[in-house]
Amino acid sequence: MPFTLATWNINSVRLREEIVLKLMQEEAPDVLCLQECKSPVEKIPLEGFRALGYHHMVARGQKGYNGVAILSKIPMEEAGSEDFAGLGHARHIAGRLENGVTIHNFYVPAGGDVADREVNEKFGQKLDYLTEMRDSFHADTPERSILVGDLNIAPREDDVWDHKKLLKVVSHTPIEVEHLAQVQEAGNWVDVTRADIPDGRLYSWWSYRAKDWDAADKGRRLDHVWATPDIAGAAHSSRVLRAARGWEKPSDHAPVFATFDL
Repeated sequence: MPFTLATWNINSVRLREEIVLKLMQEEAPDVLCLQECKSPVEKIPLEGFRALGYHHMVARGQKGYNGVAILSKIPMEEAGSEDFAGLGHARHIAGRLENGVTIHNFYVPAGGDVADREVNEKFGQKLDYLTEMRDSFHADTPERSILVGDLNIAPREDDVWDHKKLLKVVSHTPIEVEHLAQVQEAGNWVDVTRADIPDGRLYSWWSYRAKDWDAADKGRRLDHVWATPDIAGAAHSSRVLRAARGWEKPSDHAPVFATFDL
């Protein structure tokens, strides 16, 4: 059962319902994972999504903050959620498709502005969250699983517009990159996007602060698609839909796609 999956930090699913519908109509992924929904589950605007065939949803919501949802054309059941680091935030939801594949959708804490946990509580929370993700995958090694989401870390030098300038900037600091690598190693996760697109600069986020984000192109690859080794070889056609960053009332993130022949 081949299926195409997309992950997108939407930065408010209600405010940006129209561009979610646009993505569904124009790209029609079988599974769409959203982060930063900023909505209680009961207020996610499902009517339009269902009209386009997305009849299945698992989600965790939170008024005004965080929030994750998986919308699917394929039958899917909830497969749990975790509150890593005990933050009380809606940052993880898992769904299991009828083919037995489990999809984990994560929204890792951004970490604030200062890369020092001694003076910035949010940075410490980010590191603790990643540590507990790592420990979870060590304790229960995933199989036939996909992990997607806004992981808020650009790990490679070519995942950012300027490696040297961003070494002390939250999202690309060595300690964050190392924590993310430990999460990846703990679950034996394969970075599907980079397996497909191994070379060259690749971004999925461009700041709202840039007057002309497209021309400046000071991006970072914060959004990821990983898979366990038993299914990673079935993945192909990875891409970032950069054009979506220029849609009306856009998110500052662009959707990331992968197709799995399973």
